[in-house]
Amino acid sequence: MKSSLFWIIILFIVCTQTLKGQSASTNLGPQLRAAMIQGSIFLTDTNKRNWIYTVVRGEPAHLLGYDAASGNLVVDQPLPGADGAWDMAWSEDGWLYVPGASGYLFRHKPGTQEVENLGLVLPAQTYVWSLTTGKKGELFGATYPGCRVFRYHPKDGFTDLGKGPLVEGENYVRSLAFNKKTDKLYAGVGSHAHLVEIDTRTGTKSELLPAKYKEKEFVYGLEIVYQDKGPDYLLALLTGGQLTLVINLNTMLVERELEGIDMKTIVQEPGSAIIYYTMKSKLYQLNLSKRGSLPQPIAETRGSANAFRWDGKKKLSLLTSNAVYHQVSVKNRKATTHKLDVPGQPIPIQSIMKGPDGRIWMGGYLAGGHAAYDPATGVTTSYKGLEQTEGMAYSGDTIFMGIYPHGHYYSYNTKLPWDPKQGNPKHLGQVPGQSRGFAVLPLTERKKVFFGTVPDYGQLGGALVSYDLEKQQLDAIVNIIPDQSIVSLVSINDMVIMGSSISGGLGAKPTAAEARLVGWNLDTKQKVFDIAPLPGAMAITGLMKTPDGKIWGMADGVLFIFDPVLKEVLRTQRIHQAPSRGGHIWRSAFLVMHPNGYVYGTGGNWLFRIDPGTLEVNMLEENAGLLAMDEKGDLYFKRNTELWRYKVSEK
Repeated sequence: MKSSLFWIIILFIVCTQTLKGQSASTNLGPQLRAAMIQGSIFLTDTNKRNWIYTVVRGEPAHLLGYDAASGNLVVDQPLPGADGAWDMAWSEDGWLYVPGASGYLFRHKPGTQEVENLGLVLPAQTYVWSLTTGKKGELFGATYPGCRVFRYHPKDGFTDLGKGPLVEGENYVRSLAFNKKTDKLYAGVGSHAHLVEIDTRTGTKSELLPAKYKEKEFVYGLEIVYQDKGPDYLLALLTGGQLTLVINLNTMLVERELEGIDMKTIVQEPGSAIIYYTMKSKLYQLNLSKRGSLPQPIAETRGSANAFRWDGKKKLSLLTSNAVYHQVSVKNRKATTHKLDVPGQPIPIQSIMKGPDGRIWMGGYLAGGHAAYDPATGVTTSYKGLEQTEGMAYSGDTIFMGIYPHGHYYSYNTKLPWDPKQGNPKHLGQVPGQSRGFAVLPLTERKKVFFGTVPDYGQLGGALVSYDLEKQQLDAIVNIIPDQSIVSLVSINDMVIMGSSISGGLGAKPTAAEARLVGWNLDTKQKVFDIAPLPGAMAITGLMKTPDGKIWGMADGVLFIFDPVLKEVLRTQRIHQAPSRGGHIWRSAFLVMHPNGYVYGTGGNWLFRIDPGTLEVNMLEENAGLLAMDEKGDLYFKRNTELWRYKVSEK
């Protein structure tokens, strides 16, 4: 009897522990994959073998090495902790250096299967944008967010070459070029354009960019053209309207302005001022020494150039952003092409929603693309062709999307095949000066769609963008909330209610003290109210209308319930810790009303549940971001590249 009781107790304990160990969450795995290549280089190693190296974005990114003679993939190694790399540099001492999109620097001996992480380049620097080599094995790199330039040498390690920010108040050093004749380093800064010359031996810094170009965003690319006879040139690509400056390095004067040229990388005929570059999938030749010379088309390319190599005897090679390897005869203007085999990698989920077809739609980070997960079948379908989607919403059978960069807007009719080249998704338009459309609000009865936006890099003042479905017309009211972005939208009666963020485009310093909740009358186009629901909050996100006509939202980790009739906040409740000040906040929380009567949300890296009556909060899952709910009431959130489903029990 005692023995039986003993085993009953043990069985009870085991069952209890088993039940406790069961999770309501299921990992549905990575949903989006891409073969987006970034930093690339042609090189000849110490054994005279020719290589093509590139980095494919992913979690983690992978370093890929191809034999240039055959095009075969020989090296495929992860870059732990990095999701991509924008540049590479080949040092005279035989090392290939790769900057990590995490503040790390990697190095690799071509042909081997080893990649060494050299560590964090400088304290608090989270991104290394550009690399260039100096002399005797030294390397220089450009960082974010401290606007720094570092020097690295295998014997010396890392040093802060600029001894602090190159330009106070700026975050980005985006481009570098080293003058091998003078030992001067040129650094391109953003998101307010500066061109800084650094003497690498003394550390002296000088501003070179004429004042007339200071309204530009970035000095995004830098290249030096060396001549045997005549002056050397520095080419500086400015963004915020594509413009390339041709600067005479003898006089330091701008000799030419080349408009509309996407000169991110070039190759020159050695010793001459004749350069080659790509623009809109064409290879061009241009003689910089002839003031009136015009670009001459040489050959068609499949994408823009990531890397060039001059092969001699009027021949060159280039690798495009689409991983197409071209070998071009400049003399007879003929080209051979070879598509490199790039293994796709999982990429992070950037946006998520339940679509009109019942599937869970997702947009991918940076590499773009979309995927839709079917809860009924467990099948994920990929949709290629659009860039990074910041926000989505639907009306009827149509999904509306806010696309980064440069504030583009699209609609997709889910009843018709996905075919971007045939206009489905359809491009609705673009708003100059605006970049990210996180908030999307279709109003079916008014036959309009509204987008709330974040402005371009270095700018403050978002927009309320509307698209008239009948007139097929896009309109925008910019800076409706002075110097703030519009990051969340909800509607009630004849009013759109906007939640703002004091953050603008990256690189812009906020001037507003607190985020606003603003009611906008759609008929009179006037503000109905303008309040700060939580004094001092940086952003208001997750706006949601409840069945009783109230508006729920989140402000820096605090839930607030707003009465749009009384125009006042009725209740508040701290849900999670406030984000640290100093960074940007464009979206921080998502809320949904569940059929079981509870409100579920994500924020502060948690999935949580709120009792609407008592405002009691239960934290359910950590490391949870974004939120969508399917037709059965299951919740979906993301963990980086993975989609997770949370089964909600009945109330």
